[in-house]
Amino acid sequence: MKTFIIALKIFLFFTILTGIIYPLIVTGIAQLVFPGKANGSFIVKDNVTIGSELIGQQFDSIIYFSSRPSAIGYNPLPSGGSNFGLTNAKLKHSVDSLTKHFIAFNQLDINTKVPSEMVFASASGLDPHISSEAAMLQVNRIAKARNFNEIQKQELIQCVKTFTEGPQFLILGQERVNVLLLNIKIDKIK
Repeated sequence: MKTFIIALKIFLFFTILTGIIYPLIVTGIAQLVFPGKANGSFIVKDNVTIGSELIGQQFDSIIYFSSRPSAIGYNPLPSGGSNFGLTNAKLKHSVDSLTKHFIAFNQLDINTKVPSEMVFASASGLDPHISSEAAMLQVNRIAKARNFNEIQKQELIQCVKTFTEGPQFLILGQERVNVLLLNIKIDKIK
């Protein structure tokens, strides 16, 4: 019985330490050091939250840059990919379909090499980024849909370049563009 009481005390001590005290300390530090990120990196426009820098959204309009496809419909609750293997017929059909859609939607040459992130969903299904190459392939469609003149089109190209982020920690991944931030910015081109 004595051993049981000692074990129970140790259990309660570590439960309080790791289940209450530690999370409160970490949350407090996060709120002090980087409160925006700690609260979800929400983007507010006209006092309305329109999204998060960290979670991808679907953009179907021809006047906006398209996001990476999502196997979960951009729903953050069941975050995950399709889990189809490379030899799965459904994956091949999906890739072929998304490639044809991307080429047709952006009015590109049939032989255009479509960047992989535009035909494969990310592992989380929520990636908010596309490559700068994928963004540049969409510039002509957006400029045409918005009736941009050549100066405005060059501004659009400059927006893509400005919002292009380098690899994470300078070595991880590739250059990428946050689609939501880019779409917010292009609405300001006059």
